[in-house]
Amino acid sequence: MKKIPVLLLIATVSFFQYCASSKKNTTAPVHVSLTYAANVQSTVQANCSPCHMPPKGSKKPLDTYAAVKDNIGDIITRIKLNPGERGFMPFKHEKLSDSVINIFVQWNTDGLLEK
Repeated sequence: MKKIPVLLLIATVSFFQYCASSKKNTTAPVHVSLTYAANVQSTVQANCSPCHMPPKGSKKPLDTYAAVKDNIGDIITRIKLNPGERGFMPFKHEKLSDSVINIFVQWNTDGLLEK
């Protein structure tokens, strides 16, 4: 009779030992590179128009991939400024959220991919 509880205990421990997640997740998070077409273009259109969108815009046009790519350093510098600081963008609007600013920063870091 004493063997049954001992065997049951050993079987239970063995069962739960194999159920436990002893494998560690060794896969690194997948990094998806941002692109102008998928991530940046709509952000520029939403936050930089109408001032930087011809024909209504009176400022440097930012309506093409090439224009945004060529000015990315200045764009990042200016959107990181705080309202009231000289050169702050978007002019006469609230500061962009950190997540929106990070889109530009990450796109730049990723190599300014178009598509």
